[in-house]
Amino acid sequence: MQAPPFIRRYVQAALLDVDLYNEVEADATLNRQAAAVVVIGTALTGLGSVAATDVNVFVGFVTGVVTGLMGWLVWSGIALLVGTRVFSGTSDYGEMLRVIGFAYAPLAIGVIPWLGFVGALWSLVAAVIAVREGMDFSTGRAVVTMAAGWGLWLLLSVAVHAIIGFELAGGWPF
Repeated sequence: MQAPPFIRRYVQAALLDVDLYNEVEADATLNRQAAAVVVIGTALTGLGSVAATDVNVFVGFVTGVVTGLMGWLVWSGIALLVGTRVFSGTSDYGEMLRVIGFAYAPLAIGVIPWLGFVGALWSLVAAVIAVREGMDFSTGRAVVTMAAGWGLWLLLSVAVHAIIGFELAGGWPF
């Protein structure tokens, strides 16, 4: 029995399959699947972080999904700008959304407490491959492009986690 296409793609993305990233880059019908990968990966990582902290399950889930979706949108846009303007890559926003969205697949390992860091590093490697294939340029350029987008995403993630965490915990401490 063969796995459904979404499951097959999810696994291929996590296994860093270059052909998968080229497939999703070219197929505009996979935007929803890319969004689903982001939601699944970030929700599972958020739930896994609950066991490692004293955050409640709802807060872990909500902050994981909200920051994941926002980060995906921002990261894809920044990668597009850096990749096309600085390095003359060829892509559009939809292609970046799809390839970077599927690069979130390894985050699912974060459902296991204390493995979120492993999933994040694995996802960063996937993002380099995704950006390289999505922009059609070298790995070095993909690393710089990915790092610029990820750095801004990280700042956004920290801010959103702080805001949501404080609000759901009963408000700001001051």
